[in-house]
Amino acid sequence: MNLNKVCIVSSKRIPFARSGSSYLGKSNLDLVAQCLKALVRDLSLEGKGVGEVALGAVNKHSYDFGLAREAVIESGLNLSTPATDLQKACGTSLETTIMLANKIALGQIDCGIAAGVDTNSDIPVELKKSLTDRLSKINYSKTMGEKIQALAGIRPSDLKLRFPAVKEPRTGLSMGQSCELMAKTWNISREEQDLLSYESHLKAANAYEKGFYHDMIVPAFGLEKDNILRPDTTVEKLAKLRSAFDKSDKGTLTAGNSTSLTDGASCVFLCSENYAKENGLTPLAYFRTGHSSAVNFMGDEGLLMAPAYAVAQMLKREGLTFEDFDFFEIHEAFAAQVLCTLKAWEDEKFCKEKLGLETKLGSINRDKMNTKGGSLALGHPFAATGSRIVGSLAKILNEKGSGRGLISICTAGGMGVCAIVEK
Repeated sequence: MNLNKVCIVSSKRIPFARSGSSYLGKSNLDLVAQCLKALVRDLSLEGKGVGEVALGAVNKHSYDFGLAREAVIESGLNLSTPATDLQKACGTSLETTIMLANKIALGQIDCGIAAGVDTNSDIPVELKKSLTDRLSKINYSKTMGEKIQALAGIRPSDLKLRFPAVKEPRTGLSMGQSCELMAKTWNISREEQDLLSYESHLKAANAYEKGFYHDMIVPAFGLEKDNILRPDTTVEKLAKLRSAFDKSDKGTLTAGNSTSLTDGASCVFLCSENYAKENGLTPLAYFRTGHSSAVNFMGDEGLLMAPAYAVAQMLKREGLTFEDFDFFEIHEAFAAQVLCTLKAWEDEKFCKEKLGLETKLGSINRDKMNTKGGSLALGHPFAATGSRIVGSLAKILNEKGSGRGLISICTAGGMGVCAIVEK
């Protein structure tokens, strides 16, 4: 069976904002609609249908059960466009990209929009289960007496609210605490982490200065650029910050070398070569393949180490090595997480015993990694990071004129998603 080549044609995103700032009170729909409208307008798709829109969010209200479809209705696309909600923590919009790319490759659809959105500024605050159980009992009571009896059972302690937390339900540890354990296992120093964070900000600032993000970012709600980026940061400034998760003198993760809670949305347009030719579209790059893996983070592996496995498995399947890549987009959830992954690929024992390889995967050229800045500098709205990276990498390859790039993203739940983009 001949597969269609999958073109990456265009991407849009709104500026990523520190949670609790510019997008305070704005909903997931408000945010994702902004970049979808811009993409639809840019590609002259108003009133037209596309094969499918697939998007997701990690933090969702119960009324957002049809977020993707509502986003289509807001976008200006023809309402014949189907929509799918998908959620895979921080790998969400890379997974939506993979899903639509596969459908295009198989000829099931000829084009689609993959997207992701998240906000911590309009969070679904939860009621205690004891209270919701009582409220359900009231709702299903048939007589006023039964309703009053159920209502009388509510205690003051039942009224305590529960705010979402970036915490694993199986371990009770936050993602930062889990990454601290990884840093200790792999002997990742504070200095290494601060340097990686500094380099991320420096690269992102240079990319902004040279106009790289100019045609990709759409102003939204008074914000024109990412407000987490600190062009004036230095290694010395980062070194002064206190540890955030391990408060002892052994803690190495700080607010400076960990991603900030972020609000934002991004999207990317994919299509077949025939669709591109018929509609006068020029591909920036091509989406080759994707892969997902998971690890036992409750037993023998670190929570955010799954990308080390996913990338190794994907490269083996595709018959490629690190030497075959010109760019590496490694999601920077934490500087320590990136450094642990890189160190694992360089460790012969790990690669043989854990990855089942004959030798170590090897080192990557750090000058080729996150060349336009990463999540530490730009921000990380959980579900929006994947399509942000796909769009940026496609543009990087288009500017070079040829080449191949690797994407690696860690997620909650001990999972990892990766992909290959080439031109």
